[in-house]
Amino acid sequence: MAPVILELKRRGTFRVVTCLTGQHREMLDQVVEGFSLPVDHDLKIMRDRQTLGHITSAVLHGLDPILQAENPDLVVVHGDTTTTFAAALAAYYRMIPVAHVEAGLRTDSIYSPYPEEINRRLADRLAEIYYAPTGAARAALLQENAPPGQILVTGNTVIDALLVTASAPPPEWEPKIAQVLERPGPKILATVHRRESWGEPMMRVARAMKEVCEKVPEATFIFPIHLNPLVRETFHGVLDGVRQVVFTEPLPYRPFVHLMKAADVVVTDSGGIQEEAPTLGKPVLVMRDTTERPEGIEAGTARLVGTDSETIARELVILLTDRSAYDTMANAVNPYGDGRAAERIADHLEYRFGMRAAAPADFAGLSA
Repeated sequence: MAPVILELKRRGTFRVVTCLTGQHREMLDQVVEGFSLPVDHDLKIMRDRQTLGHITSAVLHGLDPILQAENPDLVVVHGDTTTTFAAALAAYYRMIPVAHVEAGLRTDSIYSPYPEEINRRLADRLAEIYYAPTGAARAALLQENAPPGQILVTGNTVIDALLVTASAPPPEWEPKIAQVLERPGPKILATVHRRESWGEPMMRVARAMKEVCEKVPEATFIFPIHLNPLVRETFHGVLDGVRQVVFTEPLPYRPFVHLMKAADVVVTDSGGIQEEAPTLGKPVLVMRDTTERPEGIEAGTARLVGTDSETIARELVILLTDRSAYDTMANAVNPYGDGRAAERIADHLEYRFGMRAAAPADFAGLSA
C-alpha cells in the first residue's frame, strides 16, 4: 500500500488517513520507516502467538471508533491478510465504501493459501471498487459478477515499490550476509512461513533443502527465517549444522529486495515474492500446491513444486546445474506490472470523486 499512500499524498487532492493495525509488528515498523509513511492511527493489536480470531476481533474493535471519528468517504484495503478482511467488514458495518487493491486473486481451494484465500474473497464481496493487478484477476472478478465498470486493471503496487527500492544503492550488509555473498557458487534465497505448510509439509521442505546441499555442495541457502516459533523449530531442527544453510533474522524490506537481486534462485511460499523475484529476473520455485498468481507459472517465470521433498530437490538441482533451464526461467516476461499501479489507482480515485473527466485505461500490458 505504500506506493498508493505516497502517490495520494503527493497529489494533495485527498485527505489521506493512514491506519496501522500492527498485525506483524516487527515487519511493519521497518516498512513504515523505509518508505517514510505517515501514520495517523496505530491499533497495536499484535500479541504473542496470536490467533486469527484475536486478529479479526481486535481489528474490528479498534477500527470502529476511528471510522466513526474520521468519517471517511472511502476505505482502501490491500491484499489478503486478516487485517484486509476485518477492515473491509468494519467499513461495511459503517456503510462506508471499500476499494480493494490487489483484488481478484484466486486459487481453487479456500484452505490454500490459508487463511489468505478466504480473506481476499470476503474482502472482494464487501468491496465496491476493485483494483485488479492482472487481466486474469479481472476475469475472476467478472466470473463472480463484480460490476465491470468498477474494476480497473492496474498492475500490482508491489512492483511499484520494488522498482523504486531496487534502483537505490544496496545497503551495507550485516557481516553474516556479506560473508555469504562472497562465497563461490550459486546462492538460493529461501522464505517459508505459510500456515498450511506447518508441520509435515514444512518438514519436507527442510529435508529437500538438505538434499540439495548434498547434491550441489557449492550452493548456499540464505534463509531469513520467519519469527513464528513453529517455523523456527522445524527448520533449525533439520538444518542446524548444515554449513550451506545460513539463517538470518527477518530482513527489512530494502535489504531483502537487494538480497533478491544478489541471489541466483528464489524458493518461497510467499505470494508477493512470486511477483517480485521475476521482476528482478530471478527464477522462482513456489513451494505450495496452489497459487493465486498463475500468471507467473504460465509465463514461465515461476514453477509450482508443492511441498514434496523429491520434487523440490529435483527442480532446484536442475536450475543450479542446467544453464539452459535457468536462462529460460530468468529471461521470461514478467506479467505483473510496470511500476505505475499507484498512479493508475490515484487517477481512478480522482475520476470517481469528480476531479477528472476521463477514467484511466486498464494496463494494456496484462490480458486475461
